[in-house]
Amino acid sequence: MGLPLRITFKDNDYVYQIIDSKQINNTTTEIELLLNGEKIGIVRDMKLVWKLKDGHKEIDSELVQALGRSVSLRLRM
Repeated sequence: MGLPLRITFKDNDYVYQIIDSKQINNTTTEIELLLNGEKIGIVRDMKLVWKLKDGHKEIDSELVQALGRSVSLRLRM
């Protein structure tokens, strides 16, 4: 696990960590994150849109998209 990262979305601050960044490269379509202490999984579909992995609690889809973009930019996906 890496350092805690921050994202501000709709005037709220969120802290997240990438669980295993060594496994991520430019072909990765699934990422496990620790968001405010809760483990979530996000997946990128064929249209390059990030969505919650099945079975996780509801989180705003725009927040999931922002998290995916943030990780993509940090890790040059």
